[in-house]
Amino acid sequence: MPGFISGLAKRDIMKHIIVQVYEVQTPSEAEMMIQLGVDHIGSVILSEASWKDSQIRDTVRVVGETEARSSLIPLFSNSDAILRTLDYYQPDIVHFCEALTNQDSLFETCGALVEIQKGVKARFPEIRIMRSIPIPRPGDAASFSSLEVARIFEPVSDYFLTDTLLTATSGALPDDQPVSGFVGITGQTCDWDMAAQLVRSSRIPVVLAGGISPGNVTDGIRQTRPAGVDSCTGTNALDENGGAVRFRKDPDKVRHLLEAVRNLESEN
Repeated sequence: MPGFISGLAKRDIMKHIIVQVYEVQTPSEAEMMIQLGVDHIGSVILSEASWKDSQIRDTVRVVGETEARSSLIPLFSNSDAILRTLDYYQPDIVHFCEALTNQDSLFETCGALVEIQKGVKARFPEIRIMRSIPIPRPGDAASFSSLEVARIFEPVSDYFLTDTLLTATSGALPDDQPVSGFVGITGQTCDWDMAAQLVRSSRIPVVLAGGISPGNVTDGIRQTRPAGVDSCTGTNALDENGGAVRFRKDPDKVRHLLEAVRNLESEN
């Protein structure tokens, strides 16, 4: 993307690390995230059938009245539906996160998704595009090159986000992601060595995601040197059994995450 400084120079002068938090679905939680100092506040449209949600639109509006940025994930890949959704919500960022697990049709699928992103850029030039790049867990093997996928999407993206892909190495089938067909919310870290390679090779900012929590965010940043970090499961509230509760944030976890990131910034 024009205007961004690439390569090592970009990372050396970086003073502010983006902190992005998903899944924030209500104006009240958005206000809490804003007060804590979150940079990107993300919401999710769960299906094409339920694309219109006035509460999420109010959430995007609340974020838009501040210096924070709103980010919106549509969990569908229909071009017309995506354009209609963006026209309704008007987010700062649209985030695409298809899992890209079908090796037989990988490049055909990527080509179709590139065309969708081109359509978004043409229709909504003010909306930035974030593209998730699936990366396996440490020790897992993927049937495709994450770096090669990134090269396909780079010309039509403004940010990359590395997220954890469950693979057959540990017994997962292509559709065994937490949300079938999409990558994310595994609560597990991706291969940070591969993520670091993507950061070094990318000409656009890379956000590190995948199991990011207050306890590991410092190590993740030090190892990968990303432009930002993203947390969802790692900053969710917990239920009585210790499981993460979707769409409900734990403000203390978010606060501790931010403190860890800002403390690391102050060291540079």
